[in-house]
Amino acid sequence: MPFSSVIPDDGNTAVLEPMGEVWQAADRLRDKFGRAITDLRVSVTDRCNYKCVYCRTGNEGAQYTELPIDAYLRMVRLFVSLGVEKIRLTGGEPLLRSGLVEMVRELATMRTAYLPDGTFVGDGRRNGLPLDIALTTNGHLLEGLARPLKNAGLSRVTVSMDAVDTETFAAITRVPRSFDRVLAGIRAAKAAGLGPVKVNCVLLRGFNDGQIEQFAEFSRREGVIVRFIEWMPLEEDRSWRRETVISMDEIVGRLNAYRPLVELAPHAASETAKRFTFDDGVGEIGIIAPVTRPFCGHCSRVRLTSDGKIRTCLFSQSDHDLYGEMVRGGTDAELTTYLRRTVMRKEARHHIGEPGFEKPSRNMVHIGG
Repeated sequence: MPFSSVIPDDGNTAVLEPMGEVWQAADRLRDKFGRAITDLRVSVTDRCNYKCVYCRTGNEGAQYTELPIDAYLRMVRLFVSLGVEKIRLTGGEPLLRSGLVEMVRELATMRTAYLPDGTFVGDGRRNGLPLDIALTTNGHLLEGLARPLKNAGLSRVTVSMDAVDTETFAAITRVPRSFDRVLAGIRAAKAAGLGPVKVNCVLLRGFNDGQIEQFAEFSRREGVIVRFIEWMPLEEDRSWRRETVISMDEIVGRLNAYRPLVELAPHAASETAKRFTFDDGVGEIGIIAPVTRPFCGHCSRVRLTSDGKIRTCLFSQSDHDLYGEMVRGGTDAELTTYLRRTVMRKEARHHIGEPGFEKPSRNMVHIGG
C-alpha cells in the first residue's frame, strides 16, 4: 500500500517515502523509511525511588515485570547483530536493579556488526568496535555506583535533575533531602570518568521555569552539559497542557539575555538536542524540543521495555512482544526476522498537539527514558 508522510523536522519539511520489506542477511536494521536503527534504549526495571510531579501521580508503583538479566542480554545481542551501536540503560530507575554492574560488564564485551564506513563485520572475520554504553538515572544512588559502573565498561551517564536548589528539587521529586544525594552522584560520575556528564531538566511553566539561568550557571560551574527538555504528554495523571510547555525559543531567549549563546554543530544527524555554548566557551546547553521542533525525520531509536516489549516510538499505541517470542522457543534467526518486521512498522512521526492526538498506551516511567 502506498505510504508517505510529511514530517516537520526542526523547522524544515522532510518527506519520508516508504521502502519495501526486502532485506539481505548482512543488511543493517532499517525502518520502511530507510532510517537506520543504531540506538537501543533498554529499561531494566519499572521501579523508581522518586515520584516526580511531571511523571508520576505518587500513588502508583511498578506495573510491569522485570526480566532476568540474561534475557535482556540476549535481546540486545540480536539488536547489535543488526547494526545497533549505542545502548542506553533506563528505567524506572536503573540503579535499583540488581545485577546492573554485571550487565554492563557483559555489554562491554559486545562488538558492533558494522564499521563506521558501513562495512559488515558481523560474520566474525573482522572485529567490530565496542558499543557506546550509556545510562540515564535520577542520580540518587549514583555516588556509590559510579566507579563500579565505569570499571565494568559504562561509557557515559545522564542524570535527570529538574532544579538546582534544595527546596524546589524536593518539591519536584517528592523525596526530602534528595538534592544533595544527586549532586554528590554527579560529582562522583565526573570523578569516575563517566563524562561528559549530562544533566536533563524538564521545564514546566510556573513550577521550575525560574531555574533556567541557574542551570546555565550550574553548567558553567560544575562542568556538565545541561539539557532542557520540553515537557511531553507522557505523565501518569494525563495532566499535560500545551501552555505548560516552555518552548525552545523561550529558553533560547532567556539564555541569550543571561549571556550570549553560540550554536554548536551537531555530533550526528540523529542527535536530539540543539547544542549551544556561551560567548566565552564555558558551559554547554542542549535543548530537546520534541513539541515545538520535532526531530522524527532522523530518528534512529527504538525502545525495549522492562517486560521485553519493543516500542518503535515513545508515542506508540502498541507493543511488540519480543520476550514472548523468546519464551515460545524462537531461534535467533526467527527473532531477527521478528525484529526486522517490527522495525518496519516504526511510525513516521509523533502527532503531539495535532487534532486527534492520542497519548501513548504507556507512561514514560513504564516505557523507559
